[in-house]
Amino acid sequence: MRFMLFILLLLLPVCTAFAQDNQIGLAAPQTIVDSGLLKHILPRFSLKTGIRVVQDDAGVMTLTDTGPGTPVLRGAGITYYLRIGDDKRQKRFHDWLLSKVGQRTINGFQPNGTQLFTAEFEVKEIAEVFDSYGNYSSGERLSMTHCGRCHVINKANRMNGLGSTPSFAVLRSFEDWDSRFSQFYVLRPHGSFTQIADVTAPFNPEFPSPIVPVKITLDDLDDILAYVAKMAPADLGADLHLQ
Repeated sequence: MRFMLFILLLLLPVCTAFAQDNQIGLAAPQTIVDSGLLKHILPRFSLKTGIRVVQDDAGVMTLTDTGPGTPVLRGAGITYYLRIGDDKRQKRFHDWLLSKVGQRTINGFQPNGTQLFTAEFEVKEIAEVFDSYGNYSSGERLSMTHCGRCHVINKANRMNGLGSTPSFAVLRSFEDWDSRFSQFYVLRPHGSFTQIADVTAPFNPEFPSPIVPVKITLDDLDDILAYVAKMAPADLGADLHLQ
C-alpha cells in the first residue's frame, strides 16, 4: 500500500505538467462569461478532445464582439468572432465550434428554457463591417507591401505574383474568405515567416524565417480586411483566356 502511494506521489507532478501542457486559454467578453455559456461548452469540448480550455483574459485565443475573426455565435443582436493563434489545439477548438456538434452545443445552451445564443446565422454586409474599423487605403498599401511578393493583389502587380498562389480576387470569391484572411498566419506556409505583434510567438532561433519576415500588427490586419472586403471577387465560372 505504501509502495503504491509512493508511486502515485511520484506520478502526480508528471500528470499535473501533462494537464497544463494540454491547456489553452480563452479571453472572452464579460457578458459571455456572466451568461454561463463557457461553462456549458468548454467542458464538452474537453470531454470530446482531451484539450482543456480555461478562461484567461490574456489568452491568445479570443472571443470578441468585433472582428477580425471567424463569426461563431450570435446573441442579443451581437455577433461574436473567434480569433486564434498559431496553435493546433486552438485550431481544433475553432473547427469544433463550427462543426455540427459545436453548433448544437451552442444552440443547446438554454438556461431556464431560454436560448441566449445561436450558431445559425448569416453575417450580412461584411464589407461595411470591416470598413467600420479598417482603413481601405492603408490596407491596399500593406497588401501590396507584404502580400504582393507572392499574391497578385490587383492590376498594379498582376505580373509579379507566384503562379502557385491564388490572387486576392480568387481568395475573395471563397465563402470563408474573411476567415482565411483573418487567420492567414496559422495557414501554411505563412506561419513560418509571419509575425503579428502580441499574437504570434517569436521565431525559434533554430528555425528562422526562410524569407524576409512579414511583420504586422492587428490594426494592419484590420486594414487589409477592409481593403479585401471591398474587392470584387473573381468570377471563377468565367471563360478562361490564355495569354
